[in-house]
Amino acid sequence: MFDKMTLQVLANHARAAAENMALTLHRTAHSAFVKETQDFTVMLMDRAGDTFGVPMELGATWYPGLTYGRAIDMVDDYRPGDVAFTNDPYSGHVATHAPDTHLWRPVFVEDEIIAWTGGHIHNTDMGGAVPASLSRSLTEIHQEGIRFPPMKLVNEGVFDQQILRIMETNVRKPALNIGDIKALVGALATGERKVQAMAARFGKAGFVQGVAALMDQAEAQARDILSAIPDGEYVFADYADEDSDHANPCRLKLTLRINGDSAVLDFTGSDPQLGSSLNVPSGGDPRHTILLVGVYYVLYTLNPRILLNTGLTRPFTCIAPQGTVLNPVEPAAVGMRSLTCARLRSVIFGAFSQAIPDRMPAAPAGNNCIVNVMTRDERTQKTVIAAINPVVGGGGGMPHRDGTNGSGADAAYLKNTPIEITETEVPVEFVKYGLARDSGGAGYWRGGLATEMAFRVFAPDTRITARNRDRSFFRPWGVLGGHAGGLADMVINPDSNAERPLGARDTAILQPGDVIEIRSAGGGGRGDPLQRAAWRVAQDVARGYVSASVAQAEYGVVLDKGAVDEAATEALRATMPTHAAHFHYGPERDGYEAQWNAAAYDRLTDILAALPIHWRFFAKTEIFRRMAGRSGAEGVDTAFAETCARFADLPQLPASAEAAE
Repeated sequence: MFDKMTLQVLANHARAAAENMALTLHRTAHSAFVKETQDFTVMLMDRAGDTFGVPMELGATWYPGLTYGRAIDMVDDYRPGDVAFTNDPYSGHVATHAPDTHLWRPVFVEDEIIAWTGGHIHNTDMGGAVPASLSRSLTEIHQEGIRFPPMKLVNEGVFDQQILRIMETNVRKPALNIGDIKALVGALATGERKVQAMAARFGKAGFVQGVAALMDQAEAQARDILSAIPDGEYVFADYADEDSDHANPCRLKLTLRINGDSAVLDFTGSDPQLGSSLNVPSGGDPRHTILLVGVYYVLYTLNPRILLNTGLTRPFTCIAPQGTVLNPVEPAAVGMRSLTCARLRSVIFGAFSQAIPDRMPAAPAGNNCIVNVMTRDERTQKTVIAAINPVVGGGGGMPHRDGTNGSGADAAYLKNTPIEITETEVPVEFVKYGLARDSGGAGYWRGGLATEMAFRVFAPDTRITARNRDRSFFRPWGVLGGHAGGLADMVINPDSNAERPLGARDTAILQPGDVIEIRSAGGGGRGDPLQRAAWRVAQDVARGYVSASVAQAEYGVVLDKGAVDEAATEALRATMPTHAAHFHYGPERDGYEAQWNAAAYDRLTDILAALPIHWRFFAKTEIFRRMAGRSGAEGVDTAFAETCARFADLPQLPASAEAAE
């Protein structure tokens, strides 16, 4: 048995090993998206493929509970020096969209596998219908680039050249892909050496027992946190702006049930599998890491010393019915699953906000927009495909401070690339990059400000993909009297005669001289803005965070030449109403839910769940089309009856579903 001190020493060794892996990858990667933005992971896994060690300083933060077990089992006869890989979202449910290439390597000690090293890199492009492989408009997985089911990439230290040739032939920038993959192979080798050193220090059997104990400790820590949260059922829903191009909102619903030291996350009531790439391929795994990312943030917020490994997933059970947006069936497109995952985190935060309102922040922006450019570089006469800076919104107002500006809490791991590096590697000219004034939701603690970025292009038919664009209609919500955050936007040639707003679109084609401006959403505010110290509001105005007009309209603070007019402020605040509800959504959602209330969505869920999977998205779209002038459950029933009358091949509802009418 490991005592607490020795177990902590092992945990420190595991984290240090993972940090070394991350540094190896970070320093040897080829693409800016990996070496600058840091969209990658590395991890140590036990013999079953469950994660027990992750870095804290570098890389993405989604995967501390990831298990490679199913993918590992799809490859036979592992030998020392082997590396297997996959990027197929429907094979083993490790990769969750095609650009994420996951690799894993067995760690042998005395001819026995005692652990695995693994990780992923986000390839800039995997081929497919659009540059960078990702767009909401794609409708099936086959459009999202080449896929590799789990197979060996490296055999006893030797790369399989045929696999590399296939990749070279099918992707737009093979040198970047293969360079990043080889960097990850090097990182896995670093991890292998570190694990073998741990086994030498603790003994092979001691190491294996210690890893199991780390998992048990993380589970115990998670259960301690849940035990301190009041038992109950907490229901919350949130929306992505569109379920496909120029279409209807995508709704996610969560019923969080906490009972003692365990919790169920029931996503019944979320939208059906979509005819776009917003689907999240969880495979129905009740503890799939992609469904629990928001939970990791909550647990770590409540206990920053919690061990981050697969053990912390054990107290949780997720219910994601098959054929829904959170558990699609092949060949549903999944490339933009990260947009839906951002909303998934918002839903989880909203449910926990009701359970522990004194500990939870307002909503973060929830739209970590990643901008990709495909253009011609006249300096080199070559085509360039590159990821520009991520445009990340603000964090929600915290229980003890303002939300973080331009780095929205649950997307803060995405690092910005210095403009000088981007302009050196990509033929664009930045004309704006900073924080958007008045974008943070007003509150006792203000929401973090949005990021805004604009750049000019110089080559004809420059193609822009701004994946994960969202929150252009549904705002990040405020809590406990705080106001919702500002909306996102994307505009071509702003403030000119050729200005063209793009709404929620995520692609654009630019011509020489065109400027594209992209702005994220701001974080929601927390607490009554009329209670915010007037000097803080004046300071926000002086810093350019808040305009004088918003200071007066939303905070009730009157300024005279930058100084607070105390008497006028006190008089104005006495006349202003406060927002009493737990959540503040903004006028857009309030107006939408006047028609699409909870009863309407409950009825829609019942109807769609009774239909075959391949009919559900079509039926949803047709029902929405016929809801003009209608509302509530009765409106849904009428719209569905009209849909059935129009489309004779639409399957009839089972008798039980008809009886519910």
